[in-house]
Amino acid sequence: MTTISTTTTTTKKVRLGAVGLWILQLFLAAEFVMAGVMKLAGNALMVEMFAELGAGQWLRFLVGALEVAGAIGVLIPRLTGLAALGLALLMGGAVITTLFVLGGSPAVPLGIMVIAGLVAWFRRSSTRALIARFAGEAR
Repeated sequence: MTTISTTTTTTKKVRLGAVGLWILQLFLAAEFVMAGVMKLAGNALMVEMFAELGAGQWLRFLVGALEVAGAIGVLIPRLTGLAALGLALLMGGAVITTLFVLGGSPAVPLGIMVIAGLVAWFRRSSTRALIARFAGEAR
């Protein structure tokens, strides 16, 4: 008596672009968690920087909370595109603030804004699906 056993193995082709996007998303998450926690924890440099802005420390808490929320959002597939878009807009504000209020070089916030913008662009289908879902539920 002969028993023949067959096993089917399914392999999933991993695309280089998908891996690259996840690397960028992990970078954004790490960057914004660190920056947001520094603001929320009251790091002396952050307190001083927001005092120099003249808007009050409430803005430091708001920006810190938005950064941490965005960092979490870029790791959730349904929210990735929208979170990255929000982070890009937040960095746009940082670029403008750096140029016109703080007087420093906007290179770092500009670079991070570009990365967040790239992630938002390449994950735009998830943003469209999320908007369509909420628009359909609102009717």
